[in-house]
Amino acid sequence: MSLSKLEQLKQMTTVVADTGELDAIKRLKPEDATTNPTLVLKAIQSGQYQATIEKAKNLGESEYGTPSSGQLADCLAVCLGAQISENIEGLISTEVDARLSFDTEATIEKARTLIHLYSKVGVDKSRILIKIASTWEGIQAAKVLEQENIHCNLTLLFSFAQAKACADAGAFLISPFVGRILDWYKKSQPDADYSGANDPGVQSVTSIYNYYKEHGIKTVVMGASFRTQEEIENLAGCDKLTISPALLDSLAADQGELTRKLKPASNTTATPTPITEKAFRLEMNQDAMATEKLAEGIRSFIADIEKLEALLSQ
Repeated sequence: MSLSKLEQLKQMTTVVADTGELDAIKRLKPEDATTNPTLVLKAIQSGQYQATIEKAKNLGESEYGTPSSGQLADCLAVCLGAQISENIEGLISTEVDARLSFDTEATIEKARTLIHLYSKVGVDKSRILIKIASTWEGIQAAKVLEQENIHCNLTLLFSFAQAKACADAGAFLISPFVGRILDWYKKSQPDADYSGANDPGVQSVTSIYNYYKEHGIKTVVMGASFRTQEEIENLAGCDKLTISPALLDSLAADQGELTRKLKPASNTTATPTPITEKAFRLEMNQDAMATEKLAEGIRSFIADIEKLEALLSQ
């Protein structure tokens, strides 16, 4: 019997489930899983996680006495992450509060808090990636955390400047977004052909992957935010891909042949000079898509963490 495209993909790429839904994770058996405030909110709103909420409440009371809604949200993210980690062999990504995206010190402290809470529920920090928005401040926080052996997933990454700064910081993993890049270009230039390799999100991840491999950069590239199966297929061979349950199901049902698109470089060259803060900010300013999508993503995550806190305060 021929292998499905999902099974073929797993032979060349680590498949990550982009969901907080335990049922989907148990069914699809990804190696890793990644969550964000939106996914945690959706999971809780589904009404299937009352026991997890109770565990979070107990954790919050044991740590803080009377926890704030923000502290309870941290405990909930950790308890949900711990539950997910029992059903995967690899890593679970847990997001830092997006309201801290421009505060290096507060991001570092929040990451340490999440690692501490995970230790309280029996999950070692070797199983955890701390997700941080790829602002300059967030990237500098990751630099400090990586030196403390707290591994980071730099998310909301849309530009080459962000990718270079993350590599300079020694980030464990980056999550360049594919679908959100495509969204911007479709809105900006709706008549252009974005099929196959013409997809600007696919092009962005491909260029970052090739740059990292050509220079021997160890940071893991994990393509994220997919809109179509075609985008995933055009990044087959990437280090990791984080994929929604709907698209994982689509790949599992497809018996066609999957061709590897991305391959490590045969030779590596020296890493270029690190990007400076001034150069980073100028490059981001000149990239309208990256600037707008980063800001939009942070706003969206802030809105969802505020909804989650409101829900928990009730």
